[in-house]
Amino acid sequence: MLKPEIEDGQTSLADPQFRADVLAGLTRRPRAIPARWFYDHRGSQLFEAITDLPEYYPTRTETQLLREIGPELRELVGEGRAMVEFGSGSSTKTPILLDSIMPSAYVPIDISGDFLRESSRTLAERFPDLLILPFEADFTRPLTLPRTIEKAPKLGFFPGSTIGNLIPLAAIDLLRAMRASLEEGAMLVIGMDRIKDAQVLVPAYDDAQGVTAAFNLNLLERINRELDGTIPVDAFAHKAIWNDDRARIEMHLAATRDTAFEVDGRPFEIAAGETIHTENSHKYGPRDARILLRAGGWTPIREWTDADGKFAVILAEAQAERPAP
Repeated sequence: MLKPEIEDGQTSLADPQFRADVLAGLTRRPRAIPARWFYDHRGSQLFEAITDLPEYYPTRTETQLLREIGPELRELVGEGRAMVEFGSGSSTKTPILLDSIMPSAYVPIDISGDFLRESSRTLAERFPDLLILPFEADFTRPLTLPRTIEKAPKLGFFPGSTIGNLIPLAAIDLLRAMRASLEEGAMLVIGMDRIKDAQVLVPAYDDAQGVTAAFNLNLLERINRELDGTIPVDAFAHKAIWNDDRARIEMHLAATRDTAFEVDGRPFEIAAGETIHTENSHKYGPRDARILLRAGGWTPIREWTDADGKFAVILAEAQAERPAP
C-alpha cells in the first residue's frame, strides 16, 4: 500500500515495493518504472486533471457511453450485486453505474489511501443509504474482499481503459486476479480504448497545457521525496510516442542532459537522450479485446462503442470453466 503524502518536516516511510521497483527499474536496460507508482496523492490529482483536458477523449467518451447504456446494463446485471471498483481514483464515473444498477454495497479499491478516503466521503454524501467499504490495496493481486459482501453476487468495475497500461501478459494475470477476487458468477464492466490514428492518440498523452508532462515528472519528485533521491527534475522532459508495432502509446522521461544522481543512497547516471520508460497505454481492436478477456477467465456478454468507434465498454462474466473443446 502507498502511504499518505508526507507534509514538510515529517519522515517519509516509503513502500518497500516502491523502493524495489524504482531501484530495479533504474538499474535495468532499458530503464523502466511501473506506472502504478504515478499515483501518490499529487499524481492522483494530476490524473484527474488530465481527464478533463480537451485532448483526452477517453473519459468523455466512456462517461457518455455509460450514461447511454445504463438501462440495458441494469437489465443484464440485475439489482443487488456488490459493486467492486478496481483503481477507483476519484470515482467520477462511479455514480453513473451506481444509479443504473442499484448495488447492495460498493467497494472502491485504490492504492492511494488519501485519495480513496476523499472520494469515498464524497460518494457517501451523494448515496447516504449505500454501504461503502473503501479498501486500500494493490488490486493487481487476488484480494480477500470485506466479509460483509462475502456471500453477495459481485460486479467488478474497471473503467478508463486502465487495462491498457499493462503488457498483455500482465493484463491477463490481472484479469485472472480479478476473477479470483470476485469469484465465479461475478460480472465485470470494463473500458477498453480502441486503436486509432496517431494524430488523435499522441495529443491525448502530450497535451498543450503540459498537465500530462507534470504527471509524468511527478514520479521523479515522488522518488526524491520518499526515497531520498537527488534527481534533478529539470534535467528530464516528458515524451509520448505511438508504437505501432505494439499498438500502444508509450510515455518516457527523457534526459535532456548528462546527469548523475542518487536514490536510496545508490548512485545512477543517465546520458542525454536516454529515457526512463514510465507507462504504456495499449489499444485494442474488437477481436483483440475479446481474446484478452477470455484469456483472463472472462466471457464477453455484451459490447458497446461510441458512434466513432473510439472507445468500448464491455460486460463480461466469470462463467464456470469447462474442459476443451
